[in-house]
Amino acid sequence: MFQLTKEEKQEVVANCDHLSSLKYAPYLPYAFTEHGAVMLASVLNSQIAVQTSVLVVRTFIRLREVLATHKDLMRKIDALEKKYDVQFKAVFEAIRQLMIPPEKAKRKIGFSKE
Repeated sequence: MFQLTKEEKQEVVANCDHLSSLKYAPYLPYAFTEHGAVMLASVLNSQIAVQTSVLVVRTFIRLREVLATHKDLMRKIDALEKKYDVQFKAVFEAIRQLMIPPEKAKRKIGFSKE
């Protein structure tokens, strides 16, 4: 278990609607790591704890698969770029740009003068 930083708390509140009540909380919340959640679920002896444990493990496995796939794709693109000549450089650069997640637009606070 660890305590979130102020930035992590803001990100969680922005991305998880069901945690919006944390927005104005004066304290920083705690969160469990993958292993901590599984350990907690193994200590609690209920059907919900067992289901939670299984869901946590499945979620982290899927997350690792997605990250591994992304890294493998980057390695393959790098290898192809080295293999082919300069004329394909623009194609590889376009592919790389598509792989970068878009930045979230920040909402402006306050009133506009329009």
